Amino acid sequence: MNDTDYFERLGLPRRFSFDAIEAERQYLARSRALHPDFHQLGASGDQSASLELTARLNEAYTVLRDPFQRAEYLLKLEGGPSASEQKEMPPEFLEEIMDLRMEMAELDAAGRAAMEEKLKARRESMLAEIASDFAQLESDRARMLVSIRKRLNALKYVRNLLRDL
Repeated sequence: MNDTDYFERLGLPRRFSFDAIEAERQYLARSRALHPDFHQLGASGDQSASLELTARLNEAYTVLRDPFQRAEYLLKLEGGPSASEQKEMPPEFLEEIMDLRMEMAELDAAGRAAMEEKLKARRESMLAEIASDFAQLESDRARMLVSIRKRLNALKYVRNLLRDL
C-alpha cells in the first residue's frame, strides 16, 4: 500500500470526480483484509503493521470522501499552490461573503433554514467549478492550478458560513 497516495491506497483513479459507492466498496474490502482482528494470532509486528495500515487506510478514506479535502489533497499532489502561497480571491466574492455575514446576523429560524439551503447550493456550485478546473488540468495546467486554489480559498469561506449558521 503506497504511503503517499490516498487514491492508490483505495485503488481509485487519481482524479477529482469521485464514485462514492466504489470508494466505499474498495475501502471496506481493504479494511477487511488489513483489520487487526485477522492478525491476532500473528506476531506482534504483524499486529502493529496491521494497525498502522488500517489507520492509513482510514485517513485516505476520510480525506477522499470529503470533496473539499479531496480537492485540497489532489491540488497538493498536482503541485498546485497551498493556501498560504496563494491567498487571492476575487474581490466581488469577498463582498458577497461580507453581505452574507451581515444578512446572517439578522436571521430568524425560518431565515436560517433558507440561508442554509442557499449556502449549500453555493457550495455545490463552487465544487462543480472546481471539478471543471480539475478536468481542464491537462490542457492548461498552470492556470488551472491557480484557479483551483482561488476557488478552494473561496469555498473555505462558504464552509465557514455554513458552520457558523
